[in-house]
Amino acid sequence: MTRVVVSGGAGQMGRLVGAAVEASADLELAGRYDPRGRDGTIADRAGLAGAEVVVEFCPPDAVMDNLQAWQRLGLHSVVGTSGFTEERIGAVRDLFGDGPPNCLIVPNFSIGAALAMRFAEQAAPHFDAAEIIELHHDKKVDAPSGTAIATAGRVGVAGTQERATESIELVPGARGGLVDGVPIHAIRLPGLLAHQEVILGRPGETLSIRHDVTDRTAYLPGVLMAIRKVSDLTGVTVGLDSVLDS
Repeated sequence: MTRVVVSGGAGQMGRLVGAAVEASADLELAGRYDPRGRDGTIADRAGLAGAEVVVEFCPPDAVMDNLQAWQRLGLHSVVGTSGFTEERIGAVRDLFGDGPPNCLIVPNFSIGAALAMRFAEQAAPHFDAAEIIELHHDKKVDAPSGTAIATAGRVGVAGTQERATESIELVPGARGGLVDGVPIHAIRLPGLLAHQEVILGRPGETLSIRHDVTDRTAYLPGVLMAIRKVSDLTGVTVGLDSVLDS
């Protein structure tokens, strides 16, 4: 029985993950952490010693302090908080070293999203260029999404970006933001949840790889998979794809 803490346990995802852990025969909910102690959560991180794995869903401005605490407590960390740049990932690598405890940073817990990223990476060498459109709800505080950044990184390394011309922006930002040479266009609107489309092009054809999340329960199988696998990893790992086939 693995003892699990949910950090950010008063939030919408935190509550869903806590319920999923409680419903799992091989997992035990050791506590829900929230710095303000809302909704029956624990506000003192030291009180969570004795758990084995923490799932981190606190906001981006709190997550690094939390990870330092979890590392000191010897807790394997599964990070679902968005906004992890290469610089921030580097800081986490410095913190956790080769482990244990280990840290698994997951830009998107959806198994469908992990597969879509894999498919885009596989397709990239066969196309001249690619662009990413990501669409999220209007309460998402960061742009572009962590999933889009991770996807662009994989597509950019696997393929090339060859266009007949590089368009001049008449309005700054019209061509999106570049990650490893791949343009990302971020859309924020009420009525959306989480959606991403990778469009790859070569003369005479395009390929679109689209993934849509219509309910947050789509993330739960991936969260539970990460909880069960993080102790088998070494140091810091990025992406659900790393444990998808293990």
